[in-house]
Amino acid sequence: MKAFEVSGQFMMSYRKWQPFAIEVAAADENGAREKTMALMGSRHGVKRKSVKIGNVKALKAEEVTDHAVRHLLEAKK
Repeated sequence: MKAFEVSGQFMMSYRKWQPFAIEVAAADENGAREKTMALMGSRHGVKRKSVKIGNVKALKAEEVTDHAVRHLLEAKK
């Protein structure tokens, strides 16, 4: 598993886009996109068509700040 920082925006209400940046653990970039879509849907109740992913950046283990992602990275060694 690798760590990724996914940033973009999602539609919070009619014509109001909210920016976001989230760290996820996934096997590849497409997996990080899918994980982000699932998390945004479960946390904020938005549909996939209301989420725009702008940037997916791979992170080094030292750059990870999310404790859950860090735990997943250490568990998969």
